[in-house]
Amino acid sequence: MHASKVEFRGHDGSLLAARLDHPEGTPRAYALFAHCFTCGKDIHAATRVSAALCEMGIAVLRFDFTGLGMSEGDFANTNFSSNVADLVCAADYLRRDHQAPSLLVGHSLGGAAVIAAAGLIPEARAVATVGAPAEPSHVARQLGDAVDALRTADAVDVTLAGRPFRIKRQFLDDLHAQDMAEHLAHLGRALLVMHSPIDEIVDIDNARRIYAAARHPKSFVALDGARHLLGRREDAVYAARVLAAWVEHYLPPAGPAEATAG
Repeated sequence: MHASKVEFRGHDGSLLAARLDHPEGTPRAYALFAHCFTCGKDIHAATRVSAALCEMGIAVLRFDFTGLGMSEGDFANTNFSSNVADLVCAADYLRRDHQAPSLLVGHSLGGAAVIAAAGLIPEARAVATVGAPAEPSHVARQLGDAVDALRTADAVDVTLAGRPFRIKRQFLDDLHAQDMAEHLAHLGRALLVMHSPIDEIVDIDNARRIYAAARHPKSFVALDGARHLLGRREDAVYAARVLAAWVEHYLPPAGPAEATAG
């Protein structure tokens, strides 16, 4: 696997920092990875998924959403809709400079984002989620007392995973405005739902609701024993290998050189 640092413009013109992991030779297809809420492109789940897909000849673009990681922009001005728009910009970058993504992968809130973005990326053949909430508004539970404070304040400062963030009322309003059932009913792509039965952040019932709302073809895989962030190497590797094997069915056949390399 080789990696390249790349940049592209996000939904508001901010320069977004990205990493393009690609296999030896010409990639069979491209995938786009969306990280979890306030995380970044280099979390374990993202790196392991990228490595597993690269072993199959699939290149993976992962990036920091606007205002996070090494990307430009003000996080306080972002929301779920802007994350979806950033994903569309990432797909536009791939389409323009490489090849449009055939696979969309999202972790936690990123999973909800790729479901919402799929209809705006016509080349996507398959969507996979890891520990995704059935409704984006689920993330409000992580904000604690800030939710009550935002009923009277335009913005509040919160600490998430030991880091300070500024959250505006528009962020919560946007979360509650989303209709995931509608997105799932009209997804029109193969869907893989991966979730841990002991997920401590997004409980397993969310996976049931996502699966029930989606139409076939759809699959569910329990990430038994894993925590939400897939911090243990063995959990991240298992999820990545399951995903890589599953998506094989939905990609174009490998060419002679790719088949030989595999």
